[in-house]
Amino acid sequence: MLQQVIDRRLSGKNKSIGNRERFLRRFRGQIRDAVRRAVSGRSIHDIEQGEDITLPRRDVSEPVFGHGAGGSREMVHPGNREYVRGDRIERPDGGGAGGSGQGASQDGSGEDDFVFRITREEFMQYFFDDLALPHLIRTQLLPDAPEWKSQRAGYVSEGTPTNLHVVRSMRVALSRRIALGGESRRKLRELEAQLAEALRRGPRVPDEIPALKEQIEALRRHLRHVPFFDPFDLRYRNRVRVPVPTAKAAMFCLMDVSGSMDEARKDIAKRFFILLYLFLQRHYERTDVIFIRHHTQAAEVSEEEFFRSAETGGTVVSSALTLMQQIIEARYPPGEWNIYGAQASDGDNWHQDSSKCRELLVSKLLPASRYFAYVQVGDEDQNLWQEYSEILGTHSNFAMRKISEATEIYPVFRDLFKKEGVSV
Repeated sequence: MLQQVIDRRLSGKNKSIGNRERFLRRFRGQIRDAVRRAVSGRSIHDIEQGEDITLPRRDVSEPVFGHGAGGSREMVHPGNREYVRGDRIERPDGGGAGGSGQGASQDGSGEDDFVFRITREEFMQYFFDDLALPHLIRTQLLPDAPEWKSQRAGYVSEGTPTNLHVVRSMRVALSRRIALGGESRRKLRELEAQLAEALRRGPRVPDEIPALKEQIEALRRHLRHVPFFDPFDLRYRNRVRVPVPTAKAAMFCLMDVSGSMDEARKDIAKRFFILLYLFLQRHYERTDVIFIRHHTQAAEVSEEEFFRSAETGGTVVSSALTLMQQIIEARYPPGEWNIYGAQASDGDNWHQDSSKCRELLVSKLLPASRYFAYVQVGDEDQNLWQEYSEILGTHSNFAMRKISEATEIYPVFRDLFKKEGVSV
């Protein structure tokens, strides 16, 4: 008898993971909307925390069956001091039902909205739902730590009962019976024909008919001993692990830290890149993130320096794009890596340098990249935005958006990195 063991040690005490997962699946849409609303009001350091989710009572209510008004019913009530047997009780007045969290009934009673807390992992799961790096392609096999997938590989004679292939086993058994009994059946048919001929014309020699009957019976006895099914006939489905190409990606984060980027705009740019960084960490294991800060000069920096350094200066945006091109040529061959770029700036740049930025994107970076996104922090149409607008209609792997306040960060982020075929 097969036994099934369920390990519930990770469930904790007084908790039901199964019920919680069913609840989260049922109200997935409402929870996702609540998570999106919570993002805009958070600081950079609190972006990964859990969240208290409030669901309206009308959304969690379930239909119930009850007795309708009217009709004749017999009911038994406990004794009291006001009524005795035979008294008639007036029908209660209609109305006066309780509220649903936003108001109260006539007697002051009501029900609050349903509030529960989701964990950090659940929050991040809903936070990055339906997002993906565009045009990601698996490029090569990794010899040190390849990825594997299970693949069908015919049939084997040994395996577990769950992998037993009944039709294939019956086919092998039929083939074995035909192979072992084919010659005997041919001889049996010949002897039966000889016996019929001897009975028709009479025996030519003494004991001819008894000898034929004895041979026929011996062959039939041999055929009966050929088993209908043998353990050797069993065939099981076979699966093997085969290596699959791995998708390696390099994400370049380019942030403008020039003097025209005040603290509010830098905070918006940092929030955008924090979302991008958390998204890559959660969904992609083999992704290198390259941080580049620039003013008049560009430099590759660490994660800590990228988000916390207070260095500032003038503005030469092309220095960051040039450094990105140099790093790609030195460390990330486009044939082996999926190259992505995300640039955040206020768009305030030297006019001559903005045209140079457009030329660098068109001739060098976009042909080597799967996707490049430009985010302008501010509503003004700066010269860099105007130059980049000329690229938008001719290159499908280029996108540009504007962010003017913190509440627009998450919608713009989802719009830039949504999965293909998913509406925002």
